Amino acid sequence: MPQQNPGSTHFGFEDVAWNDKARRVRGVFDSVASKYDVMNDLMSAGAHRLWKRFTLSCTNLRAGQRALDVAGGTGDLSLGMLKQVGTSGMVVLTDINAEMLLRGRDRLINAGHAGNSRVVQANAECLPFRRAQFDCVTIGFGLRNVTDKPAALRSMQSMLKPGGQLIVLEFSQLAVPALQPLYDAYSFRILPWLGQVVAGDAASYRYLAESIRKHPDQETLLGMMRDAGLSNCSYQNLSGGVVAVHRGYVY
Repeated sequence: MPQQNPGSTHFGFEDVAWNDKARRVRGVFDSVASKYDVMNDLMSAGAHRLWKRFTLSCTNLRAGQRALDVAGGTGDLSLGMLKQVGTSGMVVLTDINAEMLLRGRDRLINAGHAGNSRVVQANAECLPFRRAQFDCVTIGFGLRNVTDKPAALRSMQSMLKPGGQLIVLEFSQLAVPALQPLYDAYSFRILPWLGQVVAGDAASYRYLAESIRKHPDQETLLGMMRDAGLSNCSYQNLSGGVVAVHRGYVY
């Protein structure tokens, strides 16, 4: 069950009504959808491709298996998992945002995966699928935008078959505190400037930086995954903790 509505939550550094965050997040991604992939390359200097490649190396997916990509947007992880499960497998791409999902759908179809992929608009907090039918569930750079994160983790956990794995790829907290001033300068000055120049939207990329700071740190998220019913949970920092990959299993 979703946690009780506490009245308000954070949208970046701003307090907003609990029931309004999803709408505000949708507005961000409606605004940036057309430039999303370009901005990912620019703002990470291409590192997001390495982070996603590492995430894909953790899936342990085999031909014929089924995977669910939650908040998958333009489909980077879905495309990688489709290559792993082959034509006899299936990958379902979901996102709450229709604009992002349309771009992900087109990408998968253009790559020749119309037959072994599905695209579903869905909220991570209440995924509309039968329980225990996926071998792997991923969520890449989406969890921090979810209003009720414990509910989303429980929902994703419920999708997994026995032996299945949840993988969370997300921005996290730096492992080297001395680098924080430099990271803050990049996050709050360079990112909004890039957003304005490339996407015509500084505010959405200011929200990106703020949402990272409000996201649970590595150990807190690890505990949340255990509370959601996942076992053998662990995480690995990438790029000094700029991002982390959390993993948990259902047995």
